[in-house]
Amino acid sequence: MARQLDAGGAPRPLHPLFVGLGGAFLIAALFTDSMYFSNALMQWANFSAWLITGGLVLALIAALVLVLDFVLGRAGPISWSDFGLLTVAALLSIVNVFIHTRDGWTSVVPSGITVSAIVAILLLVAGLRGWCVTGPKMPAQGDNA
Repeated sequence: MARQLDAGGAPRPLHPLFVGLGGAFLIAALFTDSMYFSNALMQWANFSAWLITGGLVLALIAALVLVLDFVLGRAGPISWSDFGLLTVAALLSIVNVFIHTRDGWTSVVPSGITVSAIVAILLLVAGLRGWCVTGPKMPAQGDNA
């Protein structure tokens, strides 16, 4: 079976893929919130709730794959700033999905769209940093680089 290798020849971690997919869902929720704000069609609020839920499911999968990356030796040390950024975004998204369970206009305006905007900003920063929670894996003593 072929393994995906980075430039140094070590297997690359798999969790950034799931972090990026979940982040895309959560950022898309800001778009659907703004659509609901502009035309008040309830289906846009439903889309937002679905996107936030999907983003949280993918965040859980990303966390499990991160653990798997550590067990298989694919991941380097944790970058605590990136981990904290994504953790805050996930916790705010949990709050946001509960906000989106409200009825009618208050399910999005004003608190739902505000939390979605904060989450989107945090995730855009995480995206610019590469969606990766771990640093590069360094060769062990005695390994050829």
